[in-house]
Amino acid sequence: MFDIQEELKKLPNCPGVYIMHDEADNIIYVGKAINLHNRVRSYFRKNIGRGPQIDKMVSLISRFEYIVTDSELEALVLENNLIKEYSPKYNTMLKDDKTYPYIKVTLGEAYPRVLFSRQMKKDKSRYFGPYTSAAAVKDTIDLINKLYQLRTCNKNLPKECGNSRACLNYHIKQCLAPCQGNISEEEYQGQVKKALDFLNGSYQDTLKELSAKMQEASENLEFEEAIRYRDLYNSVRQIASRQKITDSDGEDKDIIALAVDDKDAVVQVFFIRGGKLIGREHFYMTHVSGTPRAQILLDFVKQFYAGTPYIPRELILQEEIEDVEIIEQWLSGRRGGRVYVKVPKIGSKEKLVELAAKNAMLVLTQDKERIRREEGRTIGAVKEIASLLGLSDVTRMEAYDISNISGFANVGSMIVYEKGKPKRSDYRKFRIKTVSGPDDYACMKEVLTRRFLHGLEEQKELDHKELEKEFGSFTRFPDLLLMDGGKGQVNIALQVLDELHLNIPVCGMVKDDNHNTRGLYYNNEEIAIDRNSEGFKLITRIQDEAHRFAIEYHRSLRSKAQVKSVLDEIPGVGPSRRKALMRRFKSIDEVKNADVETLVAVDEIPENVARGIYDFFHYGEG
Repeated sequence: MFDIQEELKKLPNCPGVYIMHDEADNIIYVGKAINLHNRVRSYFRKNIGRGPQIDKMVSLISRFEYIVTDSELEALVLENNLIKEYSPKYNTMLKDDKTYPYIKVTLGEAYPRVLFSRQMKKDKSRYFGPYTSAAAVKDTIDLINKLYQLRTCNKNLPKECGNSRACLNYHIKQCLAPCQGNISEEEYQGQVKKALDFLNGSYQDTLKELSAKMQEASENLEFEEAIRYRDLYNSVRQIASRQKITDSDGEDKDIIALAVDDKDAVVQVFFIRGGKLIGREHFYMTHVSGTPRAQILLDFVKQFYAGTPYIPRELILQEEIEDVEIIEQWLSGRRGGRVYVKVPKIGSKEKLVELAAKNAMLVLTQDKERIRREEGRTIGAVKEIASLLGLSDVTRMEAYDISNISGFANVGSMIVYEKGKPKRSDYRKFRIKTVSGPDDYACMKEVLTRRFLHGLEEQKELDHKELEKEFGSFTRFPDLLLMDGGKGQVNIALQVLDELHLNIPVCGMVKDDNHNTRGLYYNNEEIAIDRNSEGFKLITRIQDEAHRFAIEYHRSLRSKAQVKSVLDEIPGVGPSRRKALMRRFKSIDEVKNADVETLVAVDEIPENVARGIYDFFHYGEG
């Protein structure tokens, strides 16, 4: 038995990381401390105004543990690692799984290349970025290779020089072919230097050179070359015009600001490289209720810069944060050079922070509006339906449909909507086993009986706790059953539920003579529904989805049946050879159009069988 008060007395007066566990031994919070004794004990003092979020967390603590470190810096690194590993419920978390693209120039090679990379390694290469658009990075690399005709191959040069012919890039004037010895290492390095200047934002020399070459080609009546240089010139001008000068000192810096409401926080980052704004990105922070703004900002800095491979020289923040010296020391160690954390009060940097804050608020506001609209389409629509039917609580809805063609391959579909959204992982298909003809009512009875019997059997096998954790598509029953039809289908469903002693509301989705949704059938009466309402639109989506899912399954069965019926008529073709043929050819038409030699190349198809297949399709069975 863990005695919290006794364990608090044993806490050491040194830096470290503390880990809070709940009754189920889940890690619910991780924190660092300069002095573990003072910090951890502070959680268990009464009436100190910690806020409802922390109070709730403390009420759940069943035990705690701690790890002593040699310094606060070590504690910071360990805290980050543990938060990333366990994602504790009460830590403010950066909701981000992005990796940012970089432009990599392989300066460690005799003939360097310009490559796309999502990792920044400690090698002899030079990296530019991070950028927020992978497409823009790829376009820039493509332009650089066209401008300076750098190689893109993986050859080990000059060792493999002359081992093979020049590739297509050489012939279309996008590579100088160092693999053929067409250019010396010194000349090639001159082209690489131009590419580096370009990546550093120096475009004027390139523009002058392209303009001169365009003019020269035009005077020599080499109009195709002139057009090529013109297109390159326009591409460079377009990139140059997109760059916004933001700071005259030319330093790399990130501008960081946030917007917060009662539940959510958005952090906006402007990435400035070489004095130019190259991109921006926003990030969501979760578990922020009751957390001070400065703490959210600090948590973002620790979590984001623990994961990003590039650390700029300056972080320009919206507000003062705790542990600035430790944060600077940690970031400097990761960067391999001095990093400064600043909060500007006046001047251009303060205006950039203000701009970032406005963008963060814009994202937060727009997302709230988007979520509100989405909830109207989903949760709001479900509430409309529940209100029409007089039901108090509807979360999970299941809808069913039957598909067949003149009784061939009867199939049923079960689709699931939760909180107004499709839950496709719970969709199920049923191949009808007991009905041979076109009897939709009998088919529906079989589907529903199998579905709910399966669910009842699963529920018997699980205790209550397991049931909560492992709700499957059959184990959890719906709050509302939706039938694709009126009185007849509803009565079939009610009959099945009555036989199984289940009490689940059943509603029919009634269609008019044009097969459009008209209303709902519930408790032996048809209920009109406003065609412009979100509830009506949701019913229509559910009805269409159930029908689509059943039709797709039926179509797949028909396709398999056709494949089997055709190929199985060929002497010597059994199940394994049929599968081998379909793996290789994908369709009957491809099998039909294959010659004997191609058929023999298929595994498990000997020559005599290949000849039989060819003859079957070209000369008939006889």
